[in-house]
Amino acid sequence: MLRTEHAILTFDNGIAHPDRLSRSRHRHYLAYARQMLAIYESGAGKMRRDLHRSIEAIFANEPDCDRRRIAGFCKLLDDRAEFEKDGRGAAAALRLRVFTIAAKYHPLVVEQRLVLEHAEHQVKNLIAAEVGQPWPQIAAALYRDVIEFQPLQSFESYPDPQSLLSRYNVAQVQAGLYRAESLSVTAAEEFKTILRYAKLARLLHVIRRIGTDSYRIDLSGPASVLQQTRRYGVNFARFVPALLSCRNWSLRATIRTPWGTRAVLSLSPDDRLTSHLPPPRAFDSSTEESFATAFGSEREGWKLIREGAILHRGQMTFVPDFVFRHDDGHEAFLEIVGFWTPEYLQSKRQTLTLFRGHRIILAVAEQLMRKKDVVPKGVIVFRKSIDPQEVVNTLNSPFDFGEPSRAAASRIEW
Repeated sequence: MLRTEHAILTFDNGIAHPDRLSRSRHRHYLAYARQMLAIYESGAGKMRRDLHRSIEAIFANEPDCDRRRIAGFCKLLDDRAEFEKDGRGAAAALRLRVFTIAAKYHPLVVEQRLVLEHAEHQVKNLIAAEVGQPWPQIAAALYRDVIEFQPLQSFESYPDPQSLLSRYNVAQVQAGLYRAESLSVTAAEEFKTILRYAKLARLLHVIRRIGTDSYRIDLSGPASVLQQTRRYGVNFARFVPALLSCRNWSLRATIRTPWGTRAVLSLSPDDRLTSHLPPPRAFDSSTEESFATAFGSEREGWKLIREGAILHRGQMTFVPDFVFRHDDGHEAFLEIVGFWTPEYLQSKRQTLTLFRGHRIILAVAEQLMRKKDVVPKGVIVFRKSIDPQEVVNTLNSPFDFGEPSRAAASRIEW
């Protein structure tokens, strides 16, 4: 995916428009895309810097091409490539050795003249002899710890030139949404699938029922998150292609402009953006997956049910991550909290109070807790993974419907 510096957003009367290549205006870009793919497909052994220069050369005479667009293409091509890296510091050690040898012959000149007697090519030959490698091999490895000088090892090409251009259009939407303060998705028939994508991405969300079978998912945008902003922004961007793989939805985002004002970015299937992710499993949540695997299908009479329940109270809706059903008929729910804002936590407290008639366990990432916080009953704090036995112990502990959830709602102060 692209980074913030690759985003090309234009603003017109409060409307945000991500950069987009269209078949009508940019049909000639198919030829450009074909050339770009050919450069990487035949580029094994070439340095990243040289590959990027070749891409730039393709657009040298193209008047309708922002430099950020070229950089965006390079990033999307790099994402499908493997480059040789220097993980053990070999390049730094080689530089030290080469420069130490060369220092004895300072100053170097291209052509040997009178007092300046150390010609560059001669010294390179002396260094090569002492190091025991040909100079071209030394030169190629001298700066391998610098990204621009890493050679291409392999490239998993796009299926066709059109796929690269389609991926660019989606990536520009993703990059534009890094500026989003909030976002709402309205959905009906695939609501549960879209919500699952949002929960797998650990996005801060509130759900409201706006009709008999339709819902609105309000999401906090990357521009509103106080901690781990970059990680949240990446997760937020991953949600977009997953959403595109679904049907009958609409998206409306509030974007923070460079001038401190607000603009609206709207999206729906009518925009005909193509997802590169196959439905329904776009990505996984390591926290959820590891917990479900460790818990198993049943523990001490409690069965884990992956298909989440939908709880309603008026227009407010709560869909927990997991449902637990005991052999005696009792049910409990587990909700995982991975990111936060003060507004989101306030909303979560209100939700717990609203649904206090249900047994709801919260699993909270340790980095959200302050040292002075008291962990209330019904809240599990985890570092990297959730301990299934701790969940079972909480499930088996006495529970007075209403009170523990109310206590948790009032005492959580992350």
